[in-house]
Amino acid sequence: MSTDSEPSAAAKPSSWRAQAVQLVAIVMAVFVAKGALAEPFYVPSGSMEPTLLIGDALLASKYPYGYGAASLPIQITLPETGRVFGETPKRGDVVVFRWPGDRSQAWVKRVVGLPGDRIQMRQGQLFINDHAATLKPDGLGEAEDDSGSSERAYRYVETLPNGVTHAIFKMRDNGQLDNTPEITVPAGKLFVLGDNRDNSADSRVAVRDGGVGLLPIDNLVGRADAVVGSWDMGIRSQPVWTWLSGFRLARFFTAVN
Repeated sequence: MSTDSEPSAAAKPSSWRAQAVQLVAIVMAVFVAKGALAEPFYVPSGSMEPTLLIGDALLASKYPYGYGAASLPIQITLPETGRVFGETPKRGDVVVFRWPGDRSQAWVKRVVGLPGDRIQMRQGQLFINDHAATLKPDGLGEAEDDSGSSERAYRYVETLPNGVTHAIFKMRDNGQLDNTPEITVPAGKLFVLGDNRDNSADSRVAVRDGGVGLLPIDNLVGRADAVVGSWDMGIRSQPVWTWLSGFRLARFFTAVN
Protein backbone atom coordinates (compact mmCIF):
# COMPACT_ATOMS: atom_id res chain seq x y z
CA MET A 1 0.00 0.00 0.00
CA SER A 2 2.80 2.41 0.91
CA THR A 3 4.58 1.91 -2.39
CA ASP A 4 1.38 2.74 -4.31
CA SER A 5 0.80 6.02 -2.44
CA GLU A 6 4.33 7.41 -2.73
CA PRO A 7 4.25 8.31 -6.48
CA SER A 8 0.89 9.99 -5.99
CA ALA A 9 2.20 12.10 -3.11
CA ALA A 10 5.30 13.04 -5.09
CA ALA A 11 3.24 14.03 -8.12
CA LYS A 12 1.00 16.43 -6.20
CA PRO A 13 3.59 19.20 -5.62
CA SER A 14 4.69 18.86 -9.21
CA SER A 15 1.09 19.33 -10.36
CA TRP A 16 0.73 22.45 -8.21
CA ARG A 17 4.00 23.83 -9.59
CA ALA A 18 2.81 23.22 -13.17
CA GLN A 19 -0.47 25.01 -12.48
CA ALA A 20 1.37 27.91 -10.87
CA VAL A 21 3.65 28.22 -13.90
CA GLN A 22 0.61 28.18 -16.21
CA LEU A 23 -1.10 30.87 -14.12
CA VAL A 24 1.98 33.09 -14.20
CA ALA A 25 2.28 32.57 -17.95
CA ILE A 26 -1.38 33.59 -18.45
CA VAL A 27 -0.96 36.68 -16.28
CA MET A 28 2.20 37.66 -18.16
CA ALA A 29 0.51 37.11 -21.52
CA VAL A 30 -2.39 39.37 -20.50
CA PHE A 31 0.04 41.99 -19.17
CA VAL A 32 2.09 41.92 -22.37
CA ALA A 33 -1.04 42.09 -24.52
CA LYS A 34 -2.31 45.13 -22.60
CA GLY A 35 1.10 46.74 -22.65
CA ALA A 36 2.03 46.05 -26.26
CA LEU A 37 -1.12 45.47 -28.28
CA ALA A 38 -4.29 47.10 -26.99
CA GLU A 39 -5.99 48.21 -23.79
CA PRO A 40 -9.65 48.89 -22.95
CA PHE A 41 -10.79 52.27 -21.66
CA TYR A 42 -14.12 53.68 -20.50
CA VAL A 43 -15.60 56.99 -21.69
CA PRO A 44 -16.91 58.96 -18.67
CA SER A 45 -17.71 62.32 -20.30
CA GLY A 46 -19.45 63.74 -23.36
CA SER A 47 -16.51 65.74 -24.72
CA MET A 48 -16.20 63.49 -27.79
CA GLU A 49 -19.89 63.31 -28.70
CA PRO A 50 -21.27 62.36 -31.15
CA THR A 51 -18.29 60.15 -32.04
CA LEU A 52 -18.03 58.65 -28.55
CA LEU A 53 -20.83 58.48 -26.00
CA ILE A 54 -20.75 58.41 -22.21
CA GLY A 55 -20.63 54.72 -21.30
CA ASP A 56 -18.69 53.56 -24.37
CA ALA A 57 -15.95 50.98 -23.80
CA LEU A 58 -13.01 51.70 -26.12
CA LEU A 59 -10.19 49.56 -27.35
CA ALA A 60 -7.00 51.57 -27.86
CA SER A 61 -4.33 50.05 -30.13
CA LYS A 62 -0.83 50.83 -28.86
CA TYR A 63 1.42 49.81 -31.72
CA PRO A 64 0.53 52.65 -34.19
CA TYR A 65 2.49 55.28 -32.25
CA GLY A 66 5.17 53.16 -30.64
CA TYR A 67 5.77 52.69 -26.93
CA GLY A 68 6.70 54.86 -23.99
CA ALA A 69 6.07 55.07 -20.25
CA ALA A 70 2.47 56.17 -20.94
CA SER A 71 1.86 52.89 -22.80
CA LEU A 72 2.26 50.76 -19.69
CA PRO A 73 -0.95 49.28 -18.27
CA ILE A 74 0.16 50.39 -14.79
CA GLN A 75 1.46 53.88 -14.13
CA ILE A 76 4.95 54.02 -12.68
CA THR A 77 7.45 56.85 -12.75
CA LEU A 78 10.22 56.23 -15.26
CA PRO A 79 12.94 58.50 -16.64
CA GLU A 80 11.85 60.30 -19.82
CA THR A 81 13.46 58.31 -22.60
CA GLY A 82 11.17 59.10 -25.53
CA ARG A 83 9.26 56.47 -27.47
CA VAL A 84 10.41 53.21 -29.02
CA PHE A 85 9.23 52.67 -32.62
CA GLY A 86 7.60 56.10 -32.28
CA GLU A 87 5.27 57.34 -35.02
CA THR A 88 3.41 60.66 -35.21
CA PRO A 89 -0.39 60.39 -35.34
CA LYS A 90 -2.26 61.48 -38.45
CA ARG A 91 -4.61 64.44 -38.44
CA GLY A 92 -8.04 63.15 -37.54
CA ASP A 93 -6.85 60.23 -35.38
CA VAL A 94 -8.76 59.75 -32.14
CA VAL A 95 -6.16 59.16 -29.44
CA VAL A 96 -6.07 58.02 -25.83
CA PHE A 97 -3.44 59.78 -23.73
CA ARG A 98 -2.29 60.51 -20.20
CA TRP A 99 -3.57 63.91 -19.11
CA PRO A 100 -0.57 66.22 -18.53
CA GLY A 101 -2.18 67.50 -15.32
CA ASP A 102 -2.38 64.01 -13.77
CA ARG A 103 -0.87 61.09 -15.64
CA SER A 104 -3.03 58.61 -13.75
CA GLN A 105 -5.99 59.88 -15.81
CA ALA A 106 -6.55 58.67 -19.38
CA TRP A 107 -8.34 61.11 -21.73
CA VAL A 108 -9.48 60.82 -25.34
CA LYS A 109 -9.53 63.55 -28.01
CA ARG A 110 -9.04 64.01 -31.76
CA VAL A 111 -5.68 65.11 -33.20
CA VAL A 112 -6.05 68.12 -35.50
CA GLY A 113 -2.60 69.73 -35.29
CA LEU A 114 0.84 68.16 -35.80
CA PRO A 115 4.26 69.66 -34.99
CA GLY A 116 4.76 72.76 -37.14
CA ASP A 117 1.05 73.27 -37.88
CA ARG A 118 -0.63 76.63 -37.27
CA ILE A 119 -3.99 76.13 -35.57
CA GLN A 120 -6.76 78.64 -34.96
CA MET A 121 -10.50 78.69 -34.27
CA ARG A 122 -12.41 81.44 -36.07
CA GLN A 123 -16.09 81.81 -35.23
CA GLY A 124 -16.28 78.13 -34.37
CA GLN A 125 -14.51 76.94 -37.53
CA LEU A 126 -11.16 75.17 -37.38
CA PHE A 127 -8.29 76.49 -39.50
CA ILE A 128 -5.11 74.49 -40.09
CA ASN A 129 -2.29 76.41 -41.74
CA ASP A 130 -4.87 78.96 -42.94
CA HIS A 131 -6.96 76.21 -44.59
CA ALA A 132 -10.49 75.90 -43.22
CA ALA A 133 -11.95 72.59 -42.17
CA THR A 134 -15.24 72.52 -44.03
CA LEU A 135 -18.51 72.15 -42.09
CA LYS A 136 -21.64 70.58 -43.58
CA PRO A 137 -24.89 70.80 -41.54
CA ASP A 138 -26.17 67.35 -40.61
CA GLY A 139 -29.34 67.94 -38.63
CA LEU A 140 -29.78 67.97 -34.85
CA GLY A 141 -28.58 65.72 -32.06
CA GLU A 142 -28.68 65.44 -28.27
CA ALA A 143 -25.52 66.21 -26.31
CA GLU A 144 -25.53 64.39 -22.97
CA ASP A 145 -23.67 65.68 -19.93
CA ASP A 146 -22.16 63.78 -17.00
CA SER A 147 -25.36 64.07 -14.93
CA GLY A 148 -27.43 62.31 -17.59
CA SER A 149 -29.32 65.38 -18.80
CA SER A 150 -29.17 66.36 -22.45
CA GLU A 151 -29.14 69.51 -24.55
CA ARG A 152 -30.01 70.05 -28.18
CA ALA A 153 -26.93 70.30 -30.36
CA TYR A 154 -26.37 71.15 -34.01
CA ARG A 155 -24.61 68.32 -35.79
CA TYR A 156 -22.06 68.99 -38.53
CA VAL A 157 -19.82 66.84 -40.69
CA GLU A 158 -16.33 68.30 -40.48
CA THR A 159 -13.75 67.58 -43.16
CA LEU A 160 -10.14 68.32 -42.32
CA PRO A 161 -7.79 69.67 -45.02
CA ASN A 162 -6.28 66.18 -45.40
CA GLY A 163 -9.72 64.73 -46.25
CA VAL A 164 -10.55 63.05 -42.92
CA THR A 165 -14.29 63.36 -42.24
CA HIS A 166 -16.10 63.02 -38.91
CA ALA A 167 -19.14 64.37 -37.05
CA ILE A 168 -19.04 67.16 -34.47
CA PHE A 169 -21.54 68.89 -32.18
CA LYS A 170 -22.04 72.64 -31.79
CA MET A 171 -24.48 73.65 -29.07
CA ARG A 172 -24.25 77.41 -29.51
CA ASP A 173 -22.88 80.18 -31.71
CA ASN A 174 -20.07 82.37 -30.40
CA GLY A 175 -19.07 79.85 -27.77
CA GLN A 176 -16.36 80.59 -25.24
CA LEU A 177 -13.73 78.72 -27.28
CA ASP A 178 -14.95 79.61 -30.78
CA ASN A 179 -12.26 82.26 -31.33
CA THR A 180 -8.66 81.61 -30.37
CA PRO A 181 -5.28 83.10 -31.24
CA GLU A 182 -3.24 81.26 -33.85
CA ILE A 183 -0.89 78.75 -32.25
CA THR A 184 2.09 77.07 -33.89
CA VAL A 185 2.41 73.52 -32.58
CA PRO A 186 5.98 73.00 -31.34
CA ALA A 187 8.11 69.90 -31.91
CA GLY A 188 7.06 66.93 -29.79
CA LYS A 189 3.53 68.28 -29.22
CA LEU A 190 0.03 67.82 -30.69
CA PHE A 191 -3.09 70.00 -30.83
CA VAL A 192 -6.19 68.00 -29.89
CA LEU A 193 -9.89 68.86 -29.88
CA GLY A 194 -13.05 67.22 -28.59
CA ASP A 195 -15.77 66.60 -31.17
CA ASN A 196 -18.29 68.21 -28.79
CA ARG A 197 -16.77 71.61 -29.46
CA ASP A 198 -18.68 73.58 -26.81
CA ASN A 199 -18.08 71.02 -24.06
CA SER A 200 -14.44 69.98 -24.28
CA ALA A 201 -11.44 71.06 -22.22
CA ASP A 202 -8.87 70.34 -24.94
CA SER A 203 -5.82 72.09 -26.42
CA ARG A 204 -7.75 75.36 -26.42
CA VAL A 205 -7.60 75.29 -22.61
CA ALA A 206 -4.38 75.38 -20.58
CA VAL A 207 -3.55 72.52 -18.21
CA ARG A 208 -3.67 74.92 -15.24
CA ASP A 209 -7.31 75.65 -16.17
CA GLY A 210 -8.25 71.97 -16.44
CA GLY A 211 -7.58 71.50 -20.15
CA VAL A 212 -5.01 69.57 -22.17
CA GLY A 213 -2.92 72.42 -23.53
CA LEU A 214 -0.46 71.31 -26.17
CA LEU A 215 -0.26 67.55 -25.72
CA PRO A 216 3.22 65.95 -25.45
CA ILE A 217 3.50 63.08 -27.90
CA ASP A 218 5.17 61.06 -25.13
CA ASN A 219 1.82 61.07 -23.27
CA LEU A 220 0.13 59.00 -25.98
CA VAL A 221 -1.27 55.64 -24.94
CA GLY A 222 -2.66 54.57 -28.28
CA ARG A 223 -5.18 55.08 -31.06
CA ALA A 224 -8.87 54.57 -30.29
CA ASP A 225 -9.88 52.09 -32.97
CA ALA A 226 -13.11 50.46 -31.80
CA VAL A 227 -16.06 50.67 -29.44
CA VAL A 228 -16.34 47.16 -28.01
CA GLY A 229 -19.36 47.82 -25.80
CA SER A 230 -21.68 50.60 -24.64
CA TRP A 231 -24.18 51.16 -21.84
CA ASP A 232 -26.43 54.19 -21.38
CA MET A 233 -25.44 55.57 -17.99
CA GLY A 234 -28.64 57.63 -17.80
CA ILE A 235 -30.65 54.47 -17.14
CA ARG A 236 -29.21 54.27 -13.62
CA SER A 237 -32.08 56.48 -12.46
CA GLN A 238 -34.55 53.82 -13.62
CA PRO A 239 -35.53 50.62 -11.75
CA VAL A 240 -32.76 48.03 -11.66
CA TRP A 241 -34.76 45.50 -13.68
CA THR A 242 -34.73 47.88 -16.66
CA TRP A 243 -30.95 48.30 -16.73
CA LEU A 244 -30.36 45.61 -19.34
CA SER A 245 -32.21 47.79 -21.84
CA GLY A 246 -29.42 50.35 -21.41
CA PHE A 247 -27.00 48.31 -23.50
CA ARG A 248 -26.51 50.05 -26.85
CA LEU A 249 -26.11 46.88 -28.90
CA ALA A 250 -25.80 48.79 -32.17
CA ARG A 251 -22.54 50.31 -30.91
CA PHE A 252 -20.90 47.02 -29.95
CA PHE A 253 -17.77 46.26 -32.02
CA THR A 254 -17.98 49.36 -34.20
CA ALA A 255 -15.08 51.36 -35.61
CA VAL A 256 -14.16 54.79 -34.28
CA ASN A 257 -14.09 57.36 -37.09
